[in-house]
Amino acid sequence: MEASGGVCMMNSSWRDQQHPSFINFISSFLAANSFRLNFVPISPDFIFNCGGLSVAFIFVTNWDPANVETIFSRAKKLKAQFAHLYVTLNLPTRDQNDSFLRSYFKYEMQLGRPTFVPVQDIEMGFEKIVKIAHACGVSKQQEVKSKLKAERKQSVQGMENFIRVMTSIPGIDKHDANALNQTIGSIEGIAKASKEYLVETTDLSADKAEVIVRFFRDSKFYLTPKIN
Repeated sequence: MEASGGVCMMNSSWRDQQHPSFINFISSFLAANSFRLNFVPISPDFIFNCGGLSVAFIFVTNWDPANVETIFSRAKKLKAQFAHLYVTLNLPTRDQNDSFLRSYFKYEMQLGRPTFVPVQDIEMGFEKIVKIAHACGVSKQQEVKSKLKAERKQSVQGMENFIRVMTSIPGIDKHDANALNQTIGSIEGIAKASKEYLVETTDLSADKAEVIVRFFRDSKFYLTPKIN
């Protein structure tokens, strides 16, 4: 996985329940992937902030069939607090995996809310957590980029339409249209403006200002020119 950058917040209580060697593994793995690690008293076991998106995780490193109610109750509670929540479960044996499946349906979990991720060892589990957080962050960044691109395209199209309308007025060129866009900004605003206001707020001559006012208010005049 390429270095992504971001922040990983680890639940202090969860950390204290793990073997120090595993915490060292986590710290090294995060550093290798350009994540900053903080220990804080949060509700999930982990919260990653990657690409401007927060992704929460419950990480069950030791599946105990006698304590499953706590796990599923916690998952139901946290899914209401976090839009992006995953539950990673260390299930190295067939019996543990079967126990999880029985419990999943017993506690009537809604498919994908949250998403459960079974793994066969804790190191693999944490690597998957980081990969999921990274993928969510990349997806969010691409979504933002696509939105900005669409907004820029819409803005360019809007400006092109604005110039087409304004330059269809006799005597008004592209320079005049740009000046009107910068000072007034909208065709509606220009249509309502008086001759005096147009002269005061732009570098248009009085004659051009009068032509613009006539274009928007005199039907005999504005029905004559055609937009190319």
